[in-house]
Amino acid sequence: MAGGYVGKILKVDLTTKNVSTEPIDEGVAKKYLGGKGYAVYLLYQYIKEYELKGLSPKDIDPLGPENVLIFATGPGTGVPRFPSPGRYHVMALKAPLTGSIGSGNAGGKWGTSLKNSGFDGIVLEGVSDTPVYLAIVDGKAEIRDAGDLWGRNIFDTTRVLTSVVGGKNTSVTCIGPAGENLVPMAVIMNDEHRAAGRAGLGAIMGSKKLKAIVVSGDQKVSVANPEEFKDVADRCLDALKKNPVTGEGLPTYGTAVLVNIINNVGALPYKNWQTGVNPDAESISGETLSEKYLIRKNMCWACTIGCGRVTNVKSGPFQILASEGPEYESIWALGSSTGVKDLDAVVKANHYCDELGLDTISSGSTIAAAMELNEKGYIPEEDLQGLDLKFGNASAMVEAVWRTAYKVGFGKYLALGSKKLCESYGHAELSMSVKGLEMPAYDPRAVKGIGLNYATSNRGGCHVTGYTIAPEVAGIPEKLDPLATEGKALWVKIFQDFTSTVNSTINCLFDTFALGAKDYGELLSAVTGWDISEDEILKIGERIYNLERVIINRLGFDGKDDTLPTRLLKEPMPEGPAKGQVADLEKMKEEYYKLRGWVNGIPTPGKLRELEIEV
Repeated sequence: MAGGYVGKILKVDLTTKNVSTEPIDEGVAKKYLGGKGYAVYLLYQYIKEYELKGLSPKDIDPLGPENVLIFATGPGTGVPRFPSPGRYHVMALKAPLTGSIGSGNAGGKWGTSLKNSGFDGIVLEGVSDTPVYLAIVDGKAEIRDAGDLWGRNIFDTTRVLTSVVGGKNTSVTCIGPAGENLVPMAVIMNDEHRAAGRAGLGAIMGSKKLKAIVVSGDQKVSVANPEEFKDVADRCLDALKKNPVTGEGLPTYGTAVLVNIINNVGALPYKNWQTGVNPDAESISGETLSEKYLIRKNMCWACTIGCGRVTNVKSGPFQILASEGPEYESIWALGSSTGVKDLDAVVKANHYCDELGLDTISSGSTIAAAMELNEKGYIPEEDLQGLDLKFGNASAMVEAVWRTAYKVGFGKYLALGSKKLCESYGHAELSMSVKGLEMPAYDPRAVKGIGLNYATSNRGGCHVTGYTIAPEVAGIPEKLDPLATEGKALWVKIFQDFTSTVNSTINCLFDTFALGAKDYGELLSAVTGWDISEDEILKIGERIYNLERVIINRLGFDGKDDTLPTRLLKEPMPEGPAKGQVADLEKMKEEYYKLRGWVNGIPTPGKLRELEIEV
């Protein structure tokens, strides 16, 4: 097997409790790498198998036994001196929140520890009849009873299983009460504070009654050409150190450095996207977080950036002695979107999300939607059961988080996610989501390219599918006018393709602020021993993105779903640098489809043949 791979995938049937091992297919790996790409390939094989049996993908229950959950590393995971190599990717055939493909990504050390345990990935089928956890130690896998763990939070579960399993390089990924309660915003958490979030991956684990996966071992990952790799890695790590974002901004303030930056552009959504300017942004900024709450920095395995924050709230009603975060997206969703300017409350709510296993973006966005529904008189008082959901109410926001995880009181409505919540009260237009997934913290009326990316993202409203904020705001690799639409379709396509490759490598997307396709080609060539050119890096990503699109087409999504909320398309930005602007989507989307080789959001047979995708 090529360098960078252990060479094995663990296959687990939770219904029969059968555990088996399959080899990595090197031919598939050359076309899809690992991580997201290899997982997408495997998911499509399941779709073909189901269709041969007469089961339409549209009819698959996201919380049923036919749904498949895949944990996957890539050839860059666990390789010392590979830039930010501690990540892993999770894919599901169908996500509970959206009905589209499920996709999540997390850092920490679990991805590296999975390789140390002797496997590149895990494929989970079926549903257990009782709570269980999976222990993988030194190449041996065992399904164990988790009855005494069911009901415990993320922190308890992690600490108990770390102690019980023991061994070298031990790491735990698990679900909390939100996943057990099948909340469609539940996440999978590893190493206590790292989340593979979005669209309900934690609920899928909950439906399978799989509480956790513990991995442990000391197997090392080989590199095909060590001397060549050392030279390339040294150059790339030096570039990361010298880059103003990866070498200065993120290490100093973490991702929350973006709060003031995005607010100054007029793109920080405030009070459920009613505007892109938050007058209280400074009070919840990365600078304020570092000045008043930061205990120390933290980093994922072998990362040189170190954007993680260990924080606390020293006193008051939201006191918390030690936590991690909140990240930029969490500060925005739980703070700016809800109108809450008390950073104490945001830190506390973020801690609850980690503890209970909730997606901060969807949770905060859904609470914000409920606040607007309530303030406009659309929610009957008896439904709220005393919860004073109004913009800026910090206590109500914090309480709403734990109510969501347990589906208590109004929490049973919040647990639906913003789309179904708003639909249930007759005002679907107040859900700021795409394909049912709540959008992150960049208003497309002020930054046009990110709107096209949101609309065409396969998993729904997602910024990390193609982070065009880099050129549109940060000026990396070149500065683009955020209010212009010309040329943005090509930029979105390139970013989506490149991101798919990075998520299949798999390492941190922050590295792309300093590293390009040529760097990744050289890194992967040295690690694997294959000859991977700059052009091939983008071609691999394009292949992955198109096969993922084929899957969501099978799930019932097409061009009609590649759109944005009406508020962004019809209501001009009321203030700030983007005053009077709307999200100019249709012209960009038409050009994007032509560049993609898609018709109505569906890849043409010619495009699939060009990419060597067999359907």
